[in-house]
Amino acid sequence: MYEIRYAEDVAEDLRRFRPAQRRQILDRIAAQLTYQPTKQTRNRKILVGLVPPWEHEEPVWELRISEFRAFYDVDEAAAVVTIWAIRHKPPHKTTEEIL
Repeated sequence: MYEIRYAEDVAEDLRRFRPAQRRQILDRIAAQLTYQPTKQTRNRKILVGLVPPWEHEEPVWELRISEFRAFYDVDEAAAVVTIWAIRHKPPHKTTEEIL
């Protein structure tokens, strides 16, 4: 079981969303990343070549939650998932554009 930690900036990211959206995002993060956060699935993938604007452990992961994206990394030795950012991803925008 992995502990999920949130970077300070994530609280600001979440304030931009409606309460129901925040609940959906946080529930999905808990359901998807508490167990096997490094298993690639249809909604989880490694972002190859992405250089995010925060300090991170390689690799950076993306969790797709409807039209939202949670960006995280995993410290497997400590069993910790760190959520670095949560963004809304409009159609026709790239991941780089929303960061």
